[in-house]
Amino acid sequence: MASKKKFRLKKKFRRLILYIILIVIAVSFGINRYKLYKYHQTYEYKLLEVGYTEEVVDDLQDKLDDKQISKLIETDKIDYITEIIDQKYFLQKNFEAYLEYYEENSKKSFEDVIAIVNVGANKEWYTDTKDADTSKGYLILANKFNLLSEDFDAGNIKTFSSTYAYGEVSAEETCYFAFIEMADAAKKDGITLILTSGYRTYEKQETLYNDMLKSKGQTYADAYAARAGASEHETGLALDIFSYGETTDTFETTDTYAWLIEHCAEYGFILRYPNDKEYLTGYKPESWHYRYVGVETAKKIMEEGITFDEYYAYYIDK
Repeated sequence: MASKKKFRLKKKFRRLILYIILIVIAVSFGINRYKLYKYHQTYEYKLLEVGYTEEVVDDLQDKLDDKQISKLIETDKIDYITEIIDQKYFLQKNFEAYLEYYEENSKKSFEDVIAIVNVGANKEWYTDTKDADTSKGYLILANKFNLLSEDFDAGNIKTFSSTYAYGEVSAEETCYFAFIEMADAAKKDGITLILTSGYRTYEKQETLYNDMLKSKGQTYADAYAARAGASEHETGLALDIFSYGETTDTFETTDTYAWLIEHCAEYGFILRYPNDKEYLTGYKPESWHYRYVGVETAKKIMEEGITFDEYYAYYIDK
């Protein structure tokens, strides 16, 4: 009798073990199925389903927000997407605008697409304008999209002596002293820097623009002059620099220009409207127009070969 009871107990024990094993298998299977289901709901899986590689998926999840990724999942694979998101000056907030602009301008380089959208030049000049952010101090941006008010206060304005300027030329105090330091340094190298224009009031800029508008027409006026409120000269931080006997037509070929390009950043100035950047600045090249932005910023801009518009969009207004 004892042996039969032991046998029955062993049989029950084996059945219990079997049940436990089956339960464990079922639970494990269920968990794996649930994990698989959950994985199928992830952005990673859905992006892979669209056709992106694991490397691209990681890049997308690192650089885009959930809303942007959701939109990507709903569209066909974009073959050039890494060319967009891996650009140095890529800004997440502009992602959709980059794609839209490139679709309409596919012959442009991706570098240009990024730059154009960042500075707002994918829109017509003087459209979708906003008030210039006056809290930025000497990093304020005044251009065809960021406008100064008629009552903008440029701060303490100081007038240069005839040693440094033709006629009456003024600048904001910090810019004023920075230029004098630069001009004195240039003098030691045999270069004489002379100012022809500096700070202008809103009214003065309005007069200059309207005079050009009447004599040359709007296309010419908008390429070579700023409308009132859009001129850096109104900030007191922009200077037109020449030397004796030099003109706008030939200034870029002079020793004065060469010295400025090499040394201006050391004193906080940048060449504001360089060659081949009209599509970003809205103005024809001006080899004589320099803008004070401070030494650190000036060196970064000149070293990276970007415009102040690009710098502002990526490093300040991002």
